[in-house]
Parts: sequence; structure tokens; C-alpha cells
Amino acid sequence: MNTADSRRATPAVLTSQTQDVALAEAARVDAVEPPAPIWRNGPLLTLMLGHFTLDMYVGLLPILYPLLIGRFRLSYETVGLLSLAYSGMASISQPFFGWIADRYGTRYIGLALIWTASMFSVIGFAPSFPALLALAAVAGLGSGAYHPFGALSAKAVIPSQQRNTAMSVYVTGGTLGVALGPVVGALLFTALGLHGTALMLAPGLCCAFWLLYELRSLARRGRPIVTRAPAMANQVPVPMVALLAVIGVMMARNGTIVSIEAFVPTWYKSLGYGPAFYGPLATTVVLASAFGTVGSGTLADRYGRRAVIIGTLVLSVPTVLLFAQFTGPIAFVTGALVGLLAASTGPLMLVMAQELMAGRAGMASGLVLGLGFVTGAIGIPITGAIGDAVGLQMAMRLQAVVMVATIVLALFLPSEKLLRDLHEARSKPLEQ
Repeated sequence: MNTADSRRATPAVLTSQTQDVALAEAARVDAVEPPAPIWRNGPLLTLMLGHFTLDMYVGLLPILYPLLIGRFRLSYETVGLLSLAYSGMASISQPFFGWIADRYGTRYIGLALIWTASMFSVIGFAPSFPALLALAAVAGLGSGAYHPFGALSAKAVIPSQQRNTAMSVYVTGGTLGVALGPVVGALLFTALGLHGTALMLAPGLCCAFWLLYELRSLARRGRPIVTRAPAMANQVPVPMVALLAVIGVMMARNGTIVSIEAFVPTWYKSLGYGPAFYGPLATTVVLASAFGTVGSGTLADRYGRRAVIIGTLVLSVPTVLLFAQFTGPIAFVTGALVGLLAASTGPLMLVMAQELMAGRAGMASGLVLGLGFVTGAIGIPITGAIGDAVGLQMAMRLQAVVMVATIVLALFLPSEKLLRDLHEARSKPLEQ
């Protein structure tokens, strides 16, 4: 197949092995010609919009907690099962969807968003708490599909020189969605109660159809992503210690930050504050992590990912303690610092995993994101149980202990030299 035929046959987003070959070609082009600014990368921004919309549903869940506690007479531990159902199903399904992405491609990613929006919109009408948990779990399947599909698609359209920063921008879309969720939820559920979830069908459908249209347009325009890899990369064994460290840090980091974000509304309601206070506070924590995500990507491009991850973890320990100790308006400052530091390095670990498992980037995305999410999902009811036993403030303080353990684990993360050596070893057959 010649080059013209190859481009005419190109689907919008293809398998991860094909994308690795395409990215190798892009790297050679980037070395001669600087890449365009990220804000002009239309495919990346479209995927970011989809990520934003999908994760907005996650941000709505904590705002539902106070309403559910009153309606179904739940404890903190039990209400945390809602996030466990949604995020848990999303987590355990991500490696499977990552395998599908590697094998069959990702151009129907918009269907995942349609599924989540449709299922989430009826959550508020559940007649019982078990029925609500079942709906949340089914909705989580859409999230489980979108995240590895989206990460693999973003990897294909990101120039090699911008890999850390651009992936951080893509992930920031989801973070902004989580940040906006509490504000939307506070307005929606204050006005309409639990039945307000029905209105959340519209943004998901609109964004999904736009995403499907844009990716189809990319295929028609013949974007230069090769349809078949002419030669596969050398099968260098995956460094398991480094990969396990990446997964472990992602799991511990998610467990901490997701637990904090999930219980901020419930904690502050128990202190006597209303939705007008704890809704914006929850948004502040998540929104700060969006700025931190972009900043960490920029720093990683300059100083290396391992150094940035360890540095933010060290600074997170006293920050989490301050946030837990001092409540009230000062929490807008300390909460912003928690988000800026503790929740900012996820994209760096995602790119690390994709580079460690080159040729299986969809599976790498599914493992890192899926296992990271499942820890967050499990951490919520655990944090709730601790809150039931000793109070939510003490449960927040204990998150600093988890951070200390994560620092030790981060010492085993792969260095930039190891990742470069792996890339060179895998690229040798392509140069012959």
C-alpha cells in the first residue's frame, strides 16, 4: 500500500502499536520542525472536551451524598458505596477496554459518553439505595471505556516534544469537569432535588455526538496516522519493578485525593455549613489540581517526571495536615494547595506507563487509570468508616500517613534515562 492509499484508508484513531510507529515518525519530524501550539491541536481539544463532560458526572456524586443520607438514612460508610459502585465498575473494566482499544481502535469513543450520560440521568429516580447502586455501577462502564480510549487517542495526536505537557492538558479536561461538577450539582440539586440528575443527559449527548462527528471528519480528511505498522518494535521486556511502582503510586495518590474530594461536602455540612460554602470549596480543591496538572507537565518536560512526582508528594504531607486541622474559610487556601500538589501528577504516571509498555499503550492506560480509580473507589467507604468511628477530621488527617508511604514507593519510579534506553532498544529494528 503506497502512502496515498494508506492515508485514504486511515481511521481517526487506531491501535496502540500502529500509533507507536506513527509517534516515532512524528518524533523525527519534530526534531526538525517545532510542533504547533497545543491550543491549535483540534483533535486533542475535542478529546479534552469529552473528558471534561464525562468526569463532570464524577464531580456531581459527592453533592448527592447529603441528599442521599437524608432520603435513605445512610451512614458515611454506606453513602460512600455510591462512588465505589461507579468508580469501582469503571476501574475494573478499564484494562478490558484498554485491550479492546489496542486491538480494534477507538473511533467510537463517543458511545461511551452517551452510555454514561444516559445511565447517570436516571440515578435520581432510583426507588431504593440498592437500585441506585446498580445504576451507578452500570453508568461506570461508560467511564471505564472512555478513559483508556481517550488516553490512547490523545497519545496518537500529541507531538513527542509536548508529550508531558499535552497529556497534562488532556487530563486537565477531566479535572475541570470534576471541579465544575460540585457547582453544577449545588445549583441543580438545590432547585430540583435528586430528580435534577435528569437534566445531566443533555450535556453528555451533545458532547458525544460532537466527538463522533469530529473523529469521523478526521478519518475523511486522512490524518497522517499509519494504518499498519510495517515493522514492530523490538519486544524488550517490561521493567516490572518500575511498572509496579508507577501503578502503586497512582493507586496511593488516587486513594488519598479522591477520599478528600468525596467527603469535603459531607464533612462541612456536619460542621454546619451549607451548599453555598461546601460546593465552591469542593470545586476549589479540584480546580486547583487542574492548574497543578498543567504546571507539573511543564516542569516534567524540563526537570523529569520522577523528580516532579517525588517533590509534590513531599510537599503534600504538611499541606494535607493543614487542610485537615484548620476548618472554615481558610480551607479555600489549604484546599487549593492540596489540589495543586497532591492531585497534579497523574498524567505523568500515565505517560510513564505508556512508555514502559510501548505497543500496548491501551492496556497500560487501562491498568494505571483503572487500578488508580479502584483504589479511590475503595478508599471512599474506608474513609467513611474511619469518619464514623473517629470523625471525618481525623480521617482527613490520616491521609497524610498514606502520603508518607507513597513517597517511599515513588523512589522506585523509572528515571528518564531508563525510559530513553527502553525507547532506543525498541526502536533499533525500525532503523535497520
